[in-house]
Amino acid sequence: MKKVIYLLAGLFLYTTAMQAQDRPMPKPGPAPTVNVGKPETFTLKNGLKVLVVENHKLPRVTFSLALDNAPYAEGNKKGVADMVSALMGSGTKKMSKTAFNEEVDFLGANINFSANGAYASGLSKYSGRILELMADGALNPVFTQEEFDKQKAQILEGLKSEEKNVKAVAGRVENVLVYGKNHPNGEYLSEATLNNVTLADVNQNYDTYFVPGKAYLVIVGDVKAKDVKKQVTKLFSSWDPGVAPTVSYSDPKDVQYTQVNFVDMPNAVQSEIAVVNVVNLKMTDKEYFAALLANQILGGGGEGRLFLNLREAHGWTYGAYSSIAGDKYVGAFTSSTSVRNAVTDSSVVEILNELKRIRTDLVSAEDLKNAKAKYVGNFVMQIEKPATVARYALLTQTQSLPEDFYENYIKNINAVTPEDIKAAANKFFLADKSRIVIVGKAADVLPGLEKSKIPVNYYDKFGNPTEKPVVNKPVPAGVTAKTVLDGYVKAIGGEKAVKAVKTLYTKSTATVQGTPLEVVMKVSAENKQFVEMKAMGMSMMKQVVNEKGGYVVQQGQKTDLAGEDLAEMKASAVPFEELTLANSKEVKLTGIESINGTEAYAVKNGGNTYYYDVKTGYKIAENHEEEGPDGKKATRTTLYSDYKDLKGIKIPYKVNMNVGIELDLTVTEAKINEGVAPADFQ
Repeated sequence: MKKVIYLLAGLFLYTTAMQAQDRPMPKPGPAPTVNVGKPETFTLKNGLKVLVVENHKLPRVTFSLALDNAPYAEGNKKGVADMVSALMGSGTKKMSKTAFNEEVDFLGANINFSANGAYASGLSKYSGRILELMADGALNPVFTQEEFDKQKAQILEGLKSEEKNVKAVAGRVENVLVYGKNHPNGEYLSEATLNNVTLADVNQNYDTYFVPGKAYLVIVGDVKAKDVKKQVTKLFSSWDPGVAPTVSYSDPKDVQYTQVNFVDMPNAVQSEIAVVNVVNLKMTDKEYFAALLANQILGGGGEGRLFLNLREAHGWTYGAYSSIAGDKYVGAFTSSTSVRNAVTDSSVVEILNELKRIRTDLVSAEDLKNAKAKYVGNFVMQIEKPATVARYALLTQTQSLPEDFYENYIKNINAVTPEDIKAAANKFFLADKSRIVIVGKAADVLPGLEKSKIPVNYYDKFGNPTEKPVVNKPVPAGVTAKTVLDGYVKAIGGEKAVKAVKTLYTKSTATVQGTPLEVVMKVSAENKQFVEMKAMGMSMMKQVVNEKGGYVVQQGQKTDLAGEDLAEMKASAVPFEELTLANSKEVKLTGIESINGTEAYAVKNGGNTYYYDVKTGYKIAENHEEEGPDGKKATRTTLYSDYKDLKGIKIPYKVNMNVGIELDLTVTEAKINEGVAPADFQ
């Protein structure tokens, strides 16, 4: 299956490299004068506040309904708000789901709902009907048991796939450790909590929290305020008055000293690193603009110091960034990146170095000028968008901002000094009281981390304290790379049967971001292979290796394989590599490692590592180290499972690959010694 890894990883690395290229920053010009549309406002008797910004440049209109309720924890029924969001838009008391969606499509409109509000947009000539539909969907939803069961099943399926997703686990553990499991920002959705949610809970949550007491309806576009007022009053006055309950939570506290919080995920091909501390930054704080610019200089984009250090100078990652935001509720400042396992400890050191540098040294005039230019440029570009105008109008209300906050935005940005940057960094970037949350493969990462002298605490995938993981267990006497590889051949059918396999054909299917994929692989014992990936029936990539050489076709462009790439491809272009690997002097048994809770022998051959279940002998994983288009190395992991018998030979029917995204392949058709012809390899 390594043949598929090459193919798909190549596609991913190609697209990632394209996305990572940053455009040169234009030279800053004079600060422009910005006119932010002022809303006309009125309030209904039930408490709904309405803001209307007339903008007649384009014949379009947007409606944004936002519920400014305080965050709340859902406890052992975490997921009820997710279910409300999933079910809203599934029909109303007046219209079926199908009829509703068909009319939205007919109008060319866009209408979405969630537990926190609703959004609609479309041509202004249909604005009246669009607002009617949005109001109907928001105020008169119908929640049925049938739709509840359907949406719940979809969420549960997503949760299952997340359990082996390193990024998803990292995000969950980070929130648990920073905020605590009982805080709205720290609790997480699980199969257990979702199974506690009933249809009655969904209705109760909607009745309790979907109320107008702290609701805002922002309307921007080609409309007349007086006409809108009449329609809004007609449509929303029937909304029963109510104010959502407010629950107080203790603000989370930072750790007393910088420490590593480590989570072992043996399937991780990269380490997810997040250096985090709690912040209470309000948009009205005097340090607000300095904090934004400090973050921009540190890690706001491709010109940030973290990016320039970890990616450009060292080539350890595709990107490194930081983030901070102003809000009336507690939040976090985070510096994050994904790096190769081997450089995890070095990356942590460099992130901490950059945090300390911006706290101790004044930023240069050039760095500050560029950061200001970036912010001003983005602000001016965004202010032309109706959605931005709506968001600014809403923030002015919900964050208690001065009426002229956005008119003075550019002036306040330009007033920030290097001294302000240093002061803000010292207040909000706590390099000496940070949690360094790392999710990665302990066997590769821990030795380096332990040498860094930073204290390490260990947690499981749900943020619970746990024991230090045991890595690289000693190999029993008499076990060698050859005995492991011979054991695999025996486990899947025996040497005689395996050698009798002259060709192997498989067809596999998967779905990526909703797009169905089909992967066909044909391989011959004569070191020939054919792999093709199709999306919706169209060939996306094809790879061929034969006695003359090899080539890859991608997006209609053919590239010949040569040198080491071709040699390695030919060596692996056989039904079962283990037959030849067992007699190679280059192959080494490096130890016993845990792969998703299963102990496996790790057999290394050059840049590849193969993992064989200690009990069954089956190959359950494979790591392949390769070089991307930018010259930087990356490791790709493939997991194998669901072995089934095919003419006396057992092959895996489930293949999970990490090629920048999780890809689950299911073998739908397999053949031995048939379905393959010499012409396939031309």
